[in-house]
Amino acid sequence: MEPHQVIAAGNAEDGIAACRREKPDLVLMDVILPGMNGFQATRTLTRDAETSHIPILIISTKGQDTDRVWGLRQGAKDYITKPPRESDLLARINALIGH
Repeated sequence: MEPHQVIAAGNAEDGIAACRREKPDLVLMDVILPGMNGFQATRTLTRDAETSHIPILIISTKGQDTDRVWGLRQGAKDYITKPPRESDLLARINALIGH
C-alpha cells in the first residue's frame, strides 16, 4: 500500500477550491462531473498561478484518442482510462509526484 493522503471533492468547483486551499501534490481528475466538467476544471487549475504547478492525472471512462489529446491540451500531465490497474495507477501517480 502506498502512503498517499487523499482529499475528495464531489464536484469540480469544490475540487478547485480544495486545490487552492490545500495545495496537493497531485490531482486525480474525472471528466464526467456534475456542473463543470473535468476538462474545464483542468484548464482552470492549470491557468491559475496558485495551482498551475500541481500535476493533474485524468482518470476517465472516455477512452478515445481525441479525449486523451484534449485532456492533455487542457493541461493534464497524464491520462488513463477507467478502470486502471492499481499497479499502473500507482506507478503514474509516483512518476508525477517524483517518488
